Amino acid sequence: MERAGGSRRLSIPSTQVLEEQAQESDDLTDSEESIYSGLEDSGSDSSTEEEEAEDQDNGDEGTLKGSSLSKKAQAGVASQKKEQGQCQSLEAESMPSAQQDLPRRDEYEEDTSDEEDVRNTVGNIPMEWYQDYPHVGYDLDGKRIYKPIRTKDELDKFLDKMENPDYWRTVQDKLTGVDVRLTDEQVELVQRLQKGQFGDVHLNPYEPAVDFFSSQVMIHPVTNRPADKRSFIPSLREKEKVSKLVHAIKMGWIKPRKPKEDTPSYYDLWAQEDPNSILGRHKMHVPAPKLRLPGHEESYNPPPEYLLSEEEKLAWEQQEAVERKLNFLPQQYRCLRAVPAYARFIHERFERCLDLYLCPRQRKMRVNVDPEDLIPKLPKPRDLQPFPTTQALVYCGHTGLVRCLSISPSGQWLVSGSDDGTVRFWEVSSARCMKTLPVEGVVKSIAWNPNPAVCLVAVAVEQSVLLVNPGLGDKLLYGATDQLIEAYKPPEEERLQPVTWAVAAGAEHSRGVRLIIRHGKPVKQVTWHPRGDYLASVLADDSHTQVLIHQASKRWSQSPFRRSKGQVQCVLFHPLRPFFFVATQRYVRLYNLLKQELAKKLLTNCKWVSSMAIHPAGDNLICGSYDSKLAWFDLDLSTKPYRVLRHHKKALRSVAFHKHYPLFASGSDDGSVIVCHGMVYNDLLQNPLIVPVKVLKGHAPTRDLGVLDVLFHPTQPWLFSSGADTTIRLFA
Repeated sequence: MERAGGSRRLSIPSTQVLEEQAQESDDLTDSEESIYSGLEDSGSDSSTEEEEAEDQDNGDEGTLKGSSLSKKAQAGVASQKKEQGQCQSLEAESMPSAQQDLPRRDEYEEDTSDEEDVRNTVGNIPMEWYQDYPHVGYDLDGKRIYKPIRTKDELDKFLDKMENPDYWRTVQDKLTGVDVRLTDEQVELVQRLQKGQFGDVHLNPYEPAVDFFSSQVMIHPVTNRPADKRSFIPSLREKEKVSKLVHAIKMGWIKPRKPKEDTPSYYDLWAQEDPNSILGRHKMHVPAPKLRLPGHEESYNPPPEYLLSEEEKLAWEQQEAVERKLNFLPQQYRCLRAVPAYARFIHERFERCLDLYLCPRQRKMRVNVDPEDLIPKLPKPRDLQPFPTTQALVYCGHTGLVRCLSISPSGQWLVSGSDDGTVRFWEVSSARCMKTLPVEGVVKSIAWNPNPAVCLVAVAVEQSVLLVNPGLGDKLLYGATDQLIEAYKPPEEERLQPVTWAVAAGAEHSRGVRLIIRHGKPVKQVTWHPRGDYLASVLADDSHTQVLIHQASKRWSQSPFRRSKGQVQCVLFHPLRPFFFVATQRYVRLYNLLKQELAKKLLTNCKWVSSMAIHPAGDNLICGSYDSKLAWFDLDLSTKPYRVLRHHKKALRSVAFHKHYPLFASGSDDGSVIVCHGMVYNDLLQNPLIVPVKVLKGHAPTRDLGVLDVLFHPTQPWLFSSGADTTIRLFA
């Protein structure tokens, strides 16, 4: 690093030179040391070379024995002396005469700055690499440069900091590890660099710039390069391009640009709604609001009734600025000259300008929406009658919770299955138990044959399905059913089936059991096909045989699936088409039995499907789930629910559609049954109308269970419900 003005370079002295400088520092100050800076030498090149030769001859006799200068250092000395010669005359004039009479001596007898700058030859590398080594590099001879021994602890460093006056100007050389004391010139140079100034004091950064490339005609060109030959010969490519452009202009393909009008157009934002003006087409333009005219309270001499009393003034001061009727206090003055300046004048003018700037200049069409209009226009429940509203009958007799219900196609008889191990047949109109059939276990599901010509009831008990002839009603009807069962002829070759068909005999036959279908797993649901010949059963199993379809007339059973798609919750036959619904935990799959393929997969958006029911028209499906949701699906619309109802607070156990009336119901563990009006239109463009009409209560929740099954009467708008309180209730 060079001094300002190029007088000398920063030196990194060795320990021997530091000791000699410390001895002389008592006699010489910083300003006296600067005398021997080499500026008294002559500035000629010949003297510089002669002094270099003398310095090389006397190098071995100096104070630094055993050290040598590199070629780079010698070149630095030569350039340094040239700069010193140029600045010698400047400092010689500024030095006092007493200092000029002092004997001159060679400063390089003790200065080793150039040698120290280059003595460490490790190059430009991070010095942190030598942290774990006792040396910091190598000199020109390849010898190690050892770190100086530092035995000072933190206390010694603190005392040195407090006692040593030169501590603040002492820095450590990273190349050699020794402490270097900066001189006044070096400190001044560092301060100038920290301030962002030039290191050279005599450098003028504001010298006039020479504009080489100016608009004036120059005598000599910037370059003497001769012109190219192609600048004199016409270009064929440019000629071809110009000819194409001329042809395009003649043909009208390229039209010249119209000159832009420089006259600016101004608009009057505050103009009136004149139809002839520019703003005439903006019919909703709002003129700037006008200020309210001043009243008597703003007069300098208002009437006495406008002046506030002391109490009113105190109340006005305690009010918030927004709550005040007036933003000033009316005051009375004897004349207009005595009225002082209004303190809020600038503030009110600023607010006025702010309002004019931020207020929109166009009226916005605000939609005045009545909150009642946001509620969908649903018909009143009394307009949707008939539907069940009151409890009519209670069927008592079971001792356990009643899990399932079913009704005869005529609507005269009702059958129920319970956990008490009995199946009871009831007369609907009188709630009288007509027959009790004891079974060997809990009745999980029960289904009356929907065919009016066949009197059979399928009962799911443990691992068997019982086909029971109740023997109620017309004797010819249940007599013909027995003849139909007895007319079966077994095939000549027995076929392998997943179940076993057995004919009831003895006491079971006398109680009404006609056929027994034995499964290998517990049966949890049974349902009939609308024609009454086929029935399906669901087993509590995870294999592909958890769904079985049976044909009662041929006593034949088969498994329709080759692999399992999950645990099946319930199944259902389509009322009109050869479709088969299979509900798993989260999905409902619709299979085509004729094509034997998957037709559609419905996403229920429920955690666990519990039950499902199909609309009599076959185009809509409802699913109940244990997370208290009822999902309505429009099979022609989408695979996602058309509507999700969350009317119940607890899990849904059963859902049902009415065969003739637009009604559906859902039973939940909260002990309530919700009846809804569900009208499905023949017009495909009109969505179904779903309106909750009645909440029926009567069942008492028992053991966290409420209503377990709901069922509509086939012809009347009546609803049956069975609950965990061992009762069956009829709502009409």
